[in-house]
Amino acid sequence: MPTPPARPARASIAVIGGGPRAVGWLERFAAARSIAAERPPVVVHLIDPFPAGPGRIWRQDQSPLLKLNSMAEDVTMFTDDSCRIDGPVVPGPSLLEWVEGVREGRIPDVPLEDAGVRDEVSRLGRGDFPTRRLQSHYLDWFLRRTIAAVDDDAVVVQRAGVVVGVSSGSDTESVRLADGTVIHADAVVYALGHAGSEPTGEAAALVDFAARHGLHYQPPAFTADADLTGIPAGETVAVRGMGLAAVDLVVLLTEGRGGRFEPGEGGVRYRPSGREPHLLIGSRRGVPYRSKISSALAGEPPALRYLTPEVVGRLTREPGVLDFRRDVWPLVERELLHGYYQELFTGHPSRVAVGWETFRSALDAVDLQSAAYCALLEASIPDPADHLLLDAFDRPLAGERFATRADLQERLRRYLRDDLYRRTVPEHSATLGLFLALLHTMFALAPVSASPACPDESRVRDLHGWWPAYFGYVASGPPGHRLEELLALSEAGVVEFAGADFIVVADEAGGVFRVSSSSVDGSRPVRTLVDAWLPAAHAGRTDNPALRDLAAGGGSFRHGMLRVTPEDARVLDADGLPHPRRWAIGPFTDAPFAGAFARPGTDALSFRENDRVAQAVSGLLLKQSQLTVVGSPSA
Repeated sequence: MPTPPARPARASIAVIGGGPRAVGWLERFAAARSIAAERPPVVVHLIDPFPAGPGRIWRQDQSPLLKLNSMAEDVTMFTDDSCRIDGPVVPGPSLLEWVEGVREGRIPDVPLEDAGVRDEVSRLGRGDFPTRRLQSHYLDWFLRRTIAAVDDDAVVVQRAGVVVGVSSGSDTESVRLADGTVIHADAVVYALGHAGSEPTGEAAALVDFAARHGLHYQPPAFTADADLTGIPAGETVAVRGMGLAAVDLVVLLTEGRGGRFEPGEGGVRYRPSGREPHLLIGSRRGVPYRSKISSALAGEPPALRYLTPEVVGRLTREPGVLDFRRDVWPLVERELLHGYYQELFTGHPSRVAVGWETFRSALDAVDLQSAAYCALLEASIPDPADHLLLDAFDRPLAGERFATRADLQERLRRYLRDDLYRRTVPEHSATLGLFLALLHTMFALAPVSASPACPDESRVRDLHGWWPAYFGYVASGPPGHRLEELLALSEAGVVEFAGADFIVVADEAGGVFRVSSSSVDGSRPVRTLVDAWLPAAHAGRTDNPALRDLAAGGGSFRHGMLRVTPEDARVLDADGLPHPRRWAIGPFTDAPFAGAFARPGTDALSFRENDRVAQAVSGLLLKQSQLTVVGSPSA
């Protein structure tokens, strides 16, 4: 009989993707090996067409105007003592601490060839929002540091390429690249990050409609990738969406075309370049995401009171009976109100009429949807502006109609001024209590998404739909200065707010897009439409060939999301069984959403998941090496 080919001297891991989630996993893999009694020799292939470290979203090659929506001190790639992980904690600098180290010469190995980034490093401080270009340098440095920390028995190879498919053999995976290269791997980690999507459904119909009528339509896309050159100066552009993608779009079409923001009496003023379009912006809410908070806590820090681990465990115990809006949201509401009012009562006692313990006892007992709740607020908190009504907070324009478009513009400007004031000044730090309560709640709900107690309908509609959108609106909005700029653009007539329940109709007879809202009478024809939100993570629409390959038969999907095991993110195959050599992490899976990087001290979900997968892959390689030794002729 022919002798089977010998197993290579080094095991092989293919990491499909090279962005922050992939290099975060690599750091955890290196950390796991650093304390392992046995370290099988291994080569790790990082495969991505974009630069490893930053990846597609955070690459250096994008506009210097685009920024993170997190302050520099709130961004880290490093684990800390808050992390519940099996691997060792390897502390390191937050983005702000890294900038300070580079500026002071304590971190010397950071080439800053871009003059704009050098200037940013020279002046960035606490409370500032860094550019994506600066974040790109941080991620590049993190990757280089991680590779330098890998033990002598491990090699990291960076490959600029596109994976088009993976096939399984008896004991290895064959990873095929677009250029014909095949990598034989003992383990595959899919860390694809955010992928684009092909237009389907309404978007595909709008693409066709625009082509037939000579119109311009931009489907959902990453703003840095979108081609905006076809939008002429002075053109009225309907923009659907008022989240972060819309804010970036506005920046590129205004300041990116030569306009300038200047200090003026009472705030920022915009000086147009004359090359801007006229932006007509609307959404379901009709208002932008809430501004990032820059105040500090003055009272007691919030802690979970209603969604404790014991409560979440009880909710997820019985399969298929949990409905998020019915069973979980009422507890979330109470957590959010508790966080907000605890900061108001303990941090600003001069603004309330009763003590915190008295109010909290009454809050625990009251029906939040009743008139009794409003009466409790009136009796306990003299200023109605300090009352938090979550429905009105979520939909501030609900039920409002305006006689003229000018009245609508003034209403939105008042909204922006009020939101900025309440989320920046120290006396309104209760909004920070709300934010922190929401953050704790997001982490607490991670087991719900993975639980069999949650049926598919609620998982898709709520946990992967409504709930992340609500979280983004409250907690993941733009920096405050972006809303100041939006206000200035409105006053300059460059931006016009369209209102709530923004609707676009493809008018075949008129050959135009026709837009309207519930906030003001009438509709308006436009020839350019931009859908300003990120492409949905869905295997059936993705432009990523590796994910399409999985969807064609290598993986199990639930409503377009790749199914993984909750324990260690192992890919479930087409039969719903855990694959022995494949893992997947990122927004394309059905695991609870976890960002690529995190706030320090928050026991970040992404760090925990990276660590579990690193432990699992390390265990597989160790087992294989032991079997190879046992099965060798000399054994």
